[in-house]
Amino acid sequence: MSGSILIVDDEKGQRDILSAILSKKGYRITSVPSGEEALQELEQAEYDLMLTDLKMQGISGMELMERVLSDNPSQCVVMMTAHGTIDSAVEAMKKGAFDYLEKPLEREDLILTVQRAFERIMLLKENRVLHKKLAETRTLPNMIGEHPKMMEVARIIHKIAPTSTTVLIYGESGTGKELVARAIHDGSPRKDKAFFAINCAAIPDALIESELFGHEKGSFTGAGSREIGIFEAAEGGTVFLDEIGEMNVSMQAKLLRAIQEKEIRRVGGKVNIPVDVRIISATNKDLEQETKRGNFREDLFYRLNVIRITLPPLRERGNDIVTLANFFLNKYSRASGMSVKGIGKPALKILLDYNWPGNVRQLESVIERGVLMAESDYIQPEDLPAEVHHDASPAGSLPFDFPAEGISIDNLERDLITKAMERADWVIAKAAPLLGMSYKTLQYRLEKFGIGRPE
Repeated sequence: MSGSILIVDDEKGQRDILSAILSKKGYRITSVPSGEEALQELEQAEYDLMLTDLKMQGISGMELMERVLSDNPSQCVVMMTAHGTIDSAVEAMKKGAFDYLEKPLEREDLILTVQRAFERIMLLKENRVLHKKLAETRTLPNMIGEHPKMMEVARIIHKIAPTSTTVLIYGESGTGKELVARAIHDGSPRKDKAFFAINCAAIPDALIESELFGHEKGSFTGAGSREIGIFEAAEGGTVFLDEIGEMNVSMQAKLLRAIQEKEIRRVGGKVNIPVDVRIISATNKDLEQETKRGNFREDLFYRLNVIRITLPPLRERGNDIVTLANFFLNKYSRASGMSVKGIGKPALKILLDYNWPGNVRQLESVIERGVLMAESDYIQPEDLPAEVHHDASPAGSLPFDFPAEGISIDNLERDLITKAMERADWVIAKAAPLLGMSYKTLQYRLEKFGIGRPE
């Protein structure tokens, strides 16, 4: 582990202990005995992390943090506080501290907190690099095309991005819901803060509260240290909740409270922690129908549904299929070093006639395969996967003749699920949309049929 840390504490013994522990972990350490010297040091050099005591002679840790953050809002600060001054620690976090440590310090808590701080620092650095690349290239795949429905999506994004209102994105799997959420974040005043995306269907019910809100040490079996959740980590930024319709009703109530009160409580904690995040959620379910069935809280639905963006499926975007296909062709030709010049007319007709249940994500996968398989300068029908060749049958008809001896529905379902899992490389979240199922439904079916990845 590498990185620079400025330790600020008026107790020499404390500084020496912290320096010794963190130096052994590979961090570059500078320590000073006062807030005044810390400010002088920060004028001369940059530090990834500042670890400061709260109560010191002269400039206090709180005042030091405020002055540092006013000059450099991205500076990561961890506050050390004496036992019994938790309120001050919460106040410090409200004013911009990443986290706090309670004295007397425990070695493991110190190391884990510093590790988490550096994970956050690296994420922010990567975010800034990605934002710069995004601004330079402007290649959001799902925003390519000129179909009126996509132009309307772009208009809404431009209009609402600068606000802090909640947004609910509707769309089938693969239409680009997360990229739309990122576009909203990138167009907002929060663009230099963190963006966190979480798939609600991919996290077990027992863990989702801890994932979102964090937990205290000892709050459940295996909770060996305090962990902050996504809401705290995204302070000042955006949280994207994908497949929100899969969240259980109990967790929905806690999410509603977090949105309304703008504060969260870690699992096993007793302190309410203020949070400032923008919530963007997405679903491929009809949440209005889910509220009528009792599967989704009506009050939460209205909180999330302030602005609604509906992404059209690829099959409804007409000639955008050609535009996107050419974009992906150029992208993967460059990436693979293949000199594929275009898509042959017969192959293009197949792409235009296909129904695209996996939408833009599936088209990208098909074109990537086509580039790799092409034997000539142009992608031909034989370079495309079998699935796109077998969609010409009329709606509602079977793509095969019904056998005279009849058919076993269970065997057919088992075979279809196995094929989908193989195509998705045994990733449930990717296979579920291919079958028109939710993550949890497919998980149940896999258990029911005893289907598992071959050894």
